[in-house]
Amino acid sequence: MKIWMAELERIEMDGLTLEGLLSLPPDAKGLVLFAHGSGSSRHSPRNNFVAKVLCDHGVGTLLLDLLTPEEDQDASARFDIQLLSERLVGVTRWVRHQSYTKHLPIGYFGASTGAAAALRAAASLAPLVQAVVSRGGRPDLAGARVLAQVDCPTLLLVGSLDEEVLALNRQAALLMQCDVHLTVVPGATHLFEEPGTLETVARHAAQWFERHLRVKH
Repeated sequence: MKIWMAELERIEMDGLTLEGLLSLPPDAKGLVLFAHGSGSSRHSPRNNFVAKVLCDHGVGTLLLDLLTPEEDQDASARFDIQLLSERLVGVTRWVRHQSYTKHLPIGYFGASTGAAAALRAAASLAPLVQAVVSRGGRPDLAGARVLAQVDCPTLLLVGSLDEEVLALNRQAALLMQCDVHLTVVPGATHLFEEPGTLETVARHAAQWFERHLRVKH
C-alpha cells in the first residue's frame, strides 16, 4: 500500500523536543504509537518492520523516541516507566491536536520496557487508547494496580523460548481485567530473530489493531 505521508515529527513538550517518524497510509484506519525498549530507538529494525506491515494494512504508525539523546545516555532513565509513560501520554495528546491525526483511533505497540510504559499510559488515558500490543514486553513493570486498570483489548506476544519473560507475561495477564490475550510464538527468543517469527508478530499485531481500532462517532 502506498504511503502518502511519511515525516519526521518534532514534538515539543515540557521544554524539550521528542522525535518520531509518522507514516500515514491513504484513508488510515487508525494510528499506532510505538514505544521501544531499553537500548533501542525509533530506528529499531524490528519495530520498523512491524510498522511497515501495519501501514500495508491501512494503519498509520508513529515510531517514537520517548527520551532525548542526552537522557538516553542515562541507563536509569531507560527503565523509568513512569517518565516514559508520561512522555507517551504527552505525545498522544499532541497527536489529538494535529489536524491530520486528531480523528484517528489510537493504539499502542510496546516492546520490552516500552510495553510497560504503553500499558501505564493506556490506563491513564482510558478510554482514549483502544488497543495495545506488547512484543516481548515487560507488562509486570507497569505494576499490579495499573494492570488492573487497563480497560482496552491487550495482546501479549512472547517467544516460546523467552521463558522468563513468558512467565512474567502469564502472571501479568492474570492481573488484568480487560480483554487480554497471551499469544506464544513458537521457536522465538526475546528479540524474535528466528526466521519467520517477526512476521508472525507483525501479522498478529495487524489483525489485533484492525479488529479493535474503530472511529467513535
